[in-house]
Amino acid sequence: MIRDYREEDVDQVLAIWLSASILAHDFVPAAFWESQVEAMRDAYLPAAETRVFEEAGQISGFYCLVETTLAAIFVSPERQGRGIGSALIEDAKRCRESLTLTVYQANRSSVEFYRKHGFVIHDEQLDANTGQPEWVMEYRGVDGAALAM
Repeated sequence: MIRDYREEDVDQVLAIWLSASILAHDFVPAAFWESQVEAMRDAYLPAAETRVFEEAGQISGFYCLVETTLAAIFVSPERQGRGIGSALIEDAKRCRESLTLTVYQANRSSVEFYRKHGFVIHDEQLDANTGQPEWVMEYRGVDGAALAM
């Protein structure tokens, strides 16, 4: 079930975010992600509209929206490949007519995941925190059209 985030979800969400971030971004030192846990808990989660995928009382994934930006989408590494990420992204698309996101260019599996779900590359930039090149990707609902780069 996908539901709204509650404060008592924070520990599970942070654990998913940290483990999935380290796994998906092996080109960024793990220490960077570990240093960001407090900011995720105290700044990013409270500023976002967050929804979680819960099954059998456990959170398996989540996403965060900030206006029309898909700021985060993560699935617990041991639960990946089971359609949870697809369910989460489809839920986010129902919440917003259009979405933008940034994804590290080196994270090829995530780039392909977003493409599979209708996102197109719109621009590129460098992440100010890591120096890694990122794609800016967009999704426009059936009535809109994002331009591919």
